[in-house]
Amino acid sequence: MPVLSLIKPVPVPVALPASPPALRRSLAASGVAVALLLAACGPKGDAPAGPPKGGMPAPEVGVVTATPGEVGLVTELPGRLEASRVAQVRARAAGILQKRLFAEGSDVKAGQALFSIDPAPYAASLQSAEAALAKARANLAQAGALAERYQALVAENAVSKQEYANAVAAHKQAEADVAAGQAAVQTARINLNYASVTAPISGRIGRALVTEGALVGQGEATQLAVIQQIDPVYVNFTQSAAEVMKLRRAMEGGQLQRASGRDAASVRVVLEDGSEYARPGKLLFSDLTVDAGTGQITLRAEVPNPKGELLPGLYVRVRLEQAQASNAITVPQQAVTRTQQGDKVTVIGADGKPSPRTVKVGAARDNQWVVLEGLKAGDQVMVDGFQKLQMMPPGTPVKAVPWQAPGSAPAAQAAPSAEASSAQPARAAASAPAAKAPAAQPAGKP
Repeated sequence: MPVLSLIKPVPVPVALPASPPALRRSLAASGVAVALLLAACGPKGDAPAGPPKGGMPAPEVGVVTATPGEVGLVTELPGRLEASRVAQVRARAAGILQKRLFAEGSDVKAGQALFSIDPAPYAASLQSAEAALAKARANLAQAGALAERYQALVAENAVSKQEYANAVAAHKQAEADVAAGQAAVQTARINLNYASVTAPISGRIGRALVTEGALVGQGEATQLAVIQQIDPVYVNFTQSAAEVMKLRRAMEGGQLQRASGRDAASVRVVLEDGSEYARPGKLLFSDLTVDAGTGQITLRAEVPNPKGELLPGLYVRVRLEQAQASNAITVPQQAVTRTQQGDKVTVIGADGKPSPRTVKVGAARDNQWVVLEGLKAGDQVMVDGFQKLQMMPPGTPVKAVPWQAPGSAPAAQAAPSAEASSAQPARAAASAPAAKAPAAQPAGKP
């Protein structure tokens, strides 16, 4: 009931004498104050009684609509990176290491000189072999001339046939000595070339394992450095043999179909910080045997690494799409409750009442579970608002509203708030003249 309706005129039996205007205004203000005080002290039943009757409104819960479709089953497995080619640089010639000819940690080309070993002993051996070869060639020339001369004399019986046979044998022996001398020269030249250690492959070289002045190659081929080729890089990962057999049985039973398309065998590498490597790789092979100790099958993929961002030995996770599920439904992971009795979701019926439902969940993909059984097209699956249901009696109807992932709220929700904020100044401006209206009345009126 309005406050002003409680103000009733009170007759004054005694006539007051005429008073100045200031006295009349004071008496009028006193009468209004007394009336307001009486209205405040009136019965409380006449005041407004809060929100209207009719019960609490139905709580809002976020839901997603189940939509079947072709869904690729992505398996995430642990793996480790490995260089595609690894070569150990070793000293094949014995001697004192004189120089290191590369920068540690740099990229080198095949055949590039890396170390220099003292070449003096090998140069001397080469010269000795060349001298022995020259001597053998001289003996060959002499033996050849003698055999040729004896050939003419033996026809005239000027020399015996035995002497001619000895001359021919000496000529052939001289030819063999020349061949042996040529091989000795080649061996000496190879040993001299070993004094300059070169890169066997192209790749990135690590730190030097020896320093200048060290004696290397004495009795064994001393390791000097390691070169690794990291473009491309291999990623080795394992998968449970039970999961592989389960996947094959599902394909044979028609529940799943083999992944198809150009990128069917592609893999994605997930780094330690959770970010995904930009370039996809390709699956090379899967091992034919199962590890007897772990029950795992080893797989290998090749990943391009032109910038050298992936380093050998780094632990990563591999996302591999091996199969596709037909008429599968994906729901956010927070909508599924995983228990020992099975996986369950909450479905909002046509009457607005929530009810639990058991589902069969497959692999995860993009923070969503792939539901293979238990849901049908059009089901309203509850994603948000579970705490509200806990505070209400079972079977209480709810109001289903479309659920939006965090950070992807539609712009339509921001529009009404903007309109409301712009409407508030308009209402304030409209109410401002009304507030000032009493001040514009003549001062003589109460």
